[in-house]
Amino acid sequence: MNTVIARCIRAIPSLSAYWYAIPLRLIVGYGFMEHGYAKLARGPQSFIDILSALGVPAPPLAAWATILVEVFGGLALLVGLFIPLASIPMIAVLLVAILTVHLPNGFSSIKLLSVTATGAHFGQPGYETDLLYLAALVALVLGGSGPFALDRYLFRSWIDPKWIDPKTPSND
Repeated sequence: MNTVIARCIRAIPSLSAYWYAIPLRLIVGYGFMEHGYAKLARGPQSFIDILSALGVPAPPLAAWATILVEVFGGLALLVGLFIPLASIPMIAVLLVAILTVHLPNGFSSIKLLSVTATGAHFGQPGYETDLLYLAALVALVLGGSGPFALDRYLFRSWIDPKWIDPKTPSND
């Protein structure tokens, strides 16, 4: 019975608790990079025009800052480099998106309006997905970047092993 309960709490108890970070880093990092790339692919002026219509101050500066945060912040997450530092502007971008675009549309990110012969038609998304991204960023900041993170390899000699894995004995 204890084994069944243990499996319900954690599927693979022998696996290090830090492996959770890999899927979070991959999907959130890729998601941010994809959003930044989409803004570049459509032309930054399109995004500048959107920000102008929303009344965002200094739209060209805000647009380029957002694009750079999404592309390079996403890349930092994807490879596991300086996640606590990279997360600060990423969280700011998400909060601005929630407050300026998604909040009036409610919580749900999927609003099925109708289904016709041409397919499903959806309404404007709410802030649900932004909250999921925020939760993933907070989990990575609090829990660490996990295995295969670039900062673990680049700065191995600077980091106390207990910061990476509490079960690891310190060099003290």
